[in-house]
Amino acid sequence: MKVSSFLSFSAFGISTILFKRKKPILGTIILTDKCNLKCKHCSVNNITAVVHPYEQIKKEMQQLYDMGIRILFFCGGETFLWKSGDKDIRDIVREAKEMGFLIVNVVTNGTFPIDLPEADLILLSLDGDKTHHNMVRGDTYDTIMENIKNATSDNICFYMAINQINKDVVKDVCRLARDTKNVRAVSFNFHTPYPDTRELALSKEEKAKCCEDIKEMMKEGCPVFNLKSAFPYLINNNFPTPCHQCVVMENGKLSTCGRCIEVPGLCDECGYFFVAEYTLLFRGNPKIIFEMLKTYLKYV
Repeated sequence: MKVSSFLSFSAFGISTILFKRKKPILGTIILTDKCNLKCKHCSVNNITAVVHPYEQIKKEMQQLYDMGIRILFFCGGETFLWKSGDKDIRDIVREAKEMGFLIVNVVTNGTFPIDLPEADLILLSLDGDKTHHNMVRGDTYDTIMENIKNATSDNICFYMAINQINKDVVKDVCRLARDTKNVRAVSFNFHTPYPDTRELALSKEEKAKCCEDIKEMMKEGCPVFNLKSAFPYLINNNFPTPCHQCVVMENGKLSTCGRCIEVPGLCDECGYFFVAEYTLLFRGNPKIIFEMLKTYLKYV
């Protein structure tokens, strides 16, 4: 992370904590909900299959930037399916950087060739070892690993949603992140149980076991892009929601925290690690502040 970016984020954090502000710093733009996969845990793919046009995306980027957002995520659907005229995902990442966003990340399922060195992080969904990943996402594991091998930069971070199918292979993904070329880290979420995927949700005891596995992997030196101080809050679902410092833009609609905020009761079962981490950070939790500084300086 550049010194200027670090200072900017530090100033934002200090003012947010001192004055209890609710101004956002992290924004996500949904480029499309079109996806080439039908993953068992996903409730938001191919609802419309609309690919939003370049001019709309650029306008949304400017709107978020004018709000003071400086960390930008591009999500789908599948982001590498986004094309508008002669523009593709690489063009829109470049424009975000030129506009002034300090960190620009892209979320992908990894089934397309990865040539995106301009992104700070490419969060690539890997949901277990080969057997368990393919149970969740179809026969895609070998394609993904080949794309990682041939990637043009080492800015990839595995992004695993832990659920009933893959809860026992958390350690495998941690070690794979440590041992795989072009992979910088691994980031976890617990499955957030939309009504049509409730059977995949973990119990409190299962979440605790997964957190112990992650902590063990941290001790082994595996590069985990999560904060262990937030684990007790995630296990017990007692972190404050929604996260006012994060917003999502989809087709001109702005939502605080995430699209799931509109599903009754779902915030109480939130499994997003970053929501716990950010809400605790901006409430001034000292352990979270220290861990986030150390983690972000290392991996971003």
